[in-house]
Amino acid sequence: MPRSTTSGLRFSILPADSYARCRRRIFTSTTTIGLRMTRNLWQLPLQVLAMSNEGFHGGDLFTISATGHDILNRTEKRKSSITSLFWLTPDCILITEVIGGGSAISELTLSDNSARTIWKGAEHIHAFGNFPNFALSKDGKFAAAARSSYETPPEVWTGPIGEWRQLTKNNTALSPSWGKAESLQWTNEGFDIEGWLLPPARVESGKKYPMVVLIHGGPSSATTPEWPASFGMARAIIAALSSHGYYVLLPNPRGSYGQGEEFTRANVKDFGGGDLRDILAGVDAAIAKYPIDSARLGVTGWSYGGYMTMWTVTQTNRFRGAVAGAGVVNLQSYYGQNLIDQWMIPFFGSSVYDDPAVYRKSSPIEYIKKVKTPTLVIVGERDAECPTPQSYEFWHALRTLGIPTQLVVHPGEGHLYLKPENQIDRLDRTVAWFDKYLK
Repeated sequence: MPRSTTSGLRFSILPADSYARCRRRIFTSTTTIGLRMTRNLWQLPLQVLAMSNEGFHGGDLFTISATGHDILNRTEKRKSSITSLFWLTPDCILITEVIGGGSAISELTLSDNSARTIWKGAEHIHAFGNFPNFALSKDGKFAAAARSSYETPPEVWTGPIGEWRQLTKNNTALSPSWGKAESLQWTNEGFDIEGWLLPPARVESGKKYPMVVLIHGGPSSATTPEWPASFGMARAIIAALSSHGYYVLLPNPRGSYGQGEEFTRANVKDFGGGDLRDILAGVDAAIAKYPIDSARLGVTGWSYGGYMTMWTVTQTNRFRGAVAGAGVVNLQSYYGQNLIDQWMIPFFGSSVYDDPAVYRKSSPIEYIKKVKTPTLVIVGERDAECPTPQSYEFWHALRTLGIPTQLVVHPGEGHLYLKPENQIDRLDRTVAWFDKYLK
């Protein structure tokens, strides 16, 4: 029976009988790292519990005995990020992973702490949520998932893992309206960085094209190959921009999933630092290899990507246009405005009340007078994760400084838009803004 404090800084595990009459604390975490439990917590024959040290997805996989001893990190130094886990046998845990820019499924054997990848692909699989996962039969022999990639629309597949057969054919009439995606790798400051680049639907020889950098949300997340013509925070924008003649760069800078915990935690106390330098290095890598006009660059993103867009235009004038979606401009005021503030402590080391300086140094508002880039600001009226006052503050500053800007607040929408008409409006405004300043 997991129990956490309201501050989120302590996490206890208390086994209890069916009437909760007999219980004892076997483990308490006092770190600032979150904890996530597998759906089937206990492996009863071994009296072992499996958990991740991230509160949502990602993190290393730990096991702990029912006595509270033998706490073992089972995936230390593994170059991937775990997104779901299932007990397969008393000695084996099945995990799904983001690895590099794709997805994988592996078996982890506890007796010798060995791992074997049983499936890996440049695609996205899921049965629930947004990160790679699947539905597993009770006996562990069959799995089902919706599979998609940049080339293939989502369909349900089922069968033994790695030997799936297609179950549905609901989207066979669909074909990409965007260019063929390519994996892009580059190095920066000792890190091996990867991302995806989608070209325009048609590329003519001898012609150069504008490029928009689309930064994923998170910060702990990753862009993986997924059919982009579905509505979400960013996916449909990929299709819209590519089909309108833009290259779209989808970087996974330090802080992203896919290369292990050391890489994911490389942005701790460094928001907007190394991650931005990784992104700019990726822009250079794309320009060096593809027919991209370096004078016609744009940047956009939603949530953490919106924050990074606001941050980017305060740090460089390299981009001719920007669209900041559900962004954060002032991390100090944001701490007291949002409803999910505890996510910030693992990244900043303490609360804003104990160390305001670490929040201030990564706040775009501190450098607002450096902005020259025309920026469209979009947010949902009822966004509780990146509240509208953050977008108001950024827009107000740009308007006061004479920077071309526009603020769009969609009525009734939260962090994720639900109304199709607002999703379409957001797409249309984004493309129109880049058309105005990049073409």
